[in-house]
Amino acid sequence: MQIKSLDELKKIRENSLKKVNLRQTGESDSPHTEILVGMSTCGIASGARETLNALVEEVNNNNLMDVKVIQVGCIGLCHSEPIVQVNRPNEKPVVYGKIDAQTGREIIKEHIINGKVLDQYVIDADFARP
Repeated sequence: MQIKSLDELKKIRENSLKKVNLRQTGESDSPHTEILVGMSTCGIASGARETLNALVEEVNNNNLMDVKVIQVGCIGLCHSEPIVQVNRPNEKPVVYGKIDAQTGREIIKEHIINGKVLDQYVIDADFARP
């Protein structure tokens, strides 16, 4: 991608900062819920592909039009893969660890549809920078 002006560069920077802010604080002006699935080598080796497929299937089965399932890279917690992060508008992100396909379906039903965090799968992952 060739950047043609300073304004274009500033717009790219602004959009990137919004994405970083969403990941760190959950603050977003987007009305969509985002489900991030770690799909790096460690995640795939731990079964993240099956987890991702189950999440997508469950979102489609429940006709959840305001939910996006997004593949992301490694966040540095390889021991807890597959990792699923739920970002709901104006809520602190929730990071789940060791999520198989069945638990992924449970996250959709309990957390996404009913709003109940599955505490037993939550891992301590704070992305805040000092």
